[in-house]
Amino acid sequence: MTKITKIDSHAHIMPPTWDRLDKKFGYGGFIYLEDEPGTGAKRMMRDDGVFFRRVEKNCYDETAILPEMDEYNVEQMVLCTIPVLFNYWAKPQHGYEWSQFINDHLSSVQNRFPKRFISLGTVPMQDIELAIKEMERCKSLGMPGLEIASHILDKNLDHPDFHPFWQAAQDLGMSIFIHPWEMMGQKDMEKYWLPWLVGMPAETSRAICSMLFGGIFDKFPDLKVMFAHGGGSFAHTLGRISHGWHCRPDLVNINNVKDPYEYKGKFWVDGITHDQGALRYLIEVMGEDKIAYGTDYPFPLGDLEHGAFIEQMNDLSNKTKAKILSTNLLDFLK
Repeated sequence: MTKITKIDSHAHIMPPTWDRLDKKFGYGGFIYLEDEPGTGAKRMMRDDGVFFRRVEKNCYDETAILPEMDEYNVEQMVLCTIPVLFNYWAKPQHGYEWSQFINDHLSSVQNRFPKRFISLGTVPMQDIELAIKEMERCKSLGMPGLEIASHILDKNLDHPDFHPFWQAAQDLGMSIFIHPWEMMGQKDMEKYWLPWLVGMPAETSRAICSMLFGGIFDKFPDLKVMFAHGGGSFAHTLGRISHGWHCRPDLVNINNVKDPYEYKGKFWVDGITHDQGALRYLIEVMGEDKIAYGTDYPFPLGDLEHGAFIEQMNDLSNKTKAKILSTNLLDFLK
C-alpha cells in the first residue's frame, strides 16, 4: 500500500511559562500557569483564581509532541495558539506586546524543528493597524499565515473595520485560519459542555456566513481562509442558508452576493468531523480540494487518533486521501 503523507492542519501549543499579565499590565482577565507538582502537567488559571483547564506536557513542550507524531506517521503539524490566549479584549498596546511574545515562541518552535512544525501567528485584532504590523512581522519570521477568532469582540468578520486587514493578508499572501471562541449564547447553555458541542459549530458557521453575506470572498478573491472543525455547522445547514438567500433577499442579500452554494471552492475547512458519513457529506458539499485533515491536538475533543477514521475509509481513493491528508493544506499555505 502506498504511504500517504500526513500533515496536521490544526494543532495548538503555548509557551511553557509567562509573566503574570495582570500584575504586568495592571488589570485582570488574563490566564496564567501553575505547575502541577510531580506530573509535568500545568493548570491554566484565570487571574481571579478560577481554574480553566489542565494541560499535559504536549501542550507546551514540542519535544513531547514528536513521539506521538512518529507513532501516528504524522510528518508535519501546523501549530497555533489556544483561543483563550487571543486576549483581544486587552488594551491594544498590551495585546500587541502579547502577540509578539506568542509569535516569538511559535517561531522558535518552527525554527527548532523546521521539518516537523509549521507555525501560524496571532495578532492584536482589537487594533487593525497593529494587527497588520504584527502580520508583516510574522511573515518576516517565516510564518505562512495567522490564526484569528470567529468574531472580534462585538464585531463579525465582515465589519468594514477589518477590510484593511483582509487586504493586507491578501497582498502579503498570508493564509488565515479562523477558530471559534467566546461562543454566542454561552451563558445560556453552560451545562453538558454545550458551548463546545453546540456553540462552537454554530460560531464557525456564523463566521463563514458573515464573510459570505458581507461580500468578503468577492471583495478579496485571492484571500486564503480556512475554518476550523469542518466548518462547524455550515455544510449541514447550507440548504437552509441558501433557501434564506432566495426567499428573503431583503434581509439576507443586502450586499448583492451570489447564492451561497456558489462559494464552494472559495475557502477551506479542516476535516475534524469524527464521523465518516459526515466527512463524506463534507466532501460532497465543499469539494475534495478544500478539506484538510486536522486534529485540534492535544485537546480531548480533537481527533487524537490522528486521522485514522479517514485512512480507514475504503471508498476514498488514495488520490482523494492524499489531498485531504496533505496536499490541500499545502495549497492553502502556498
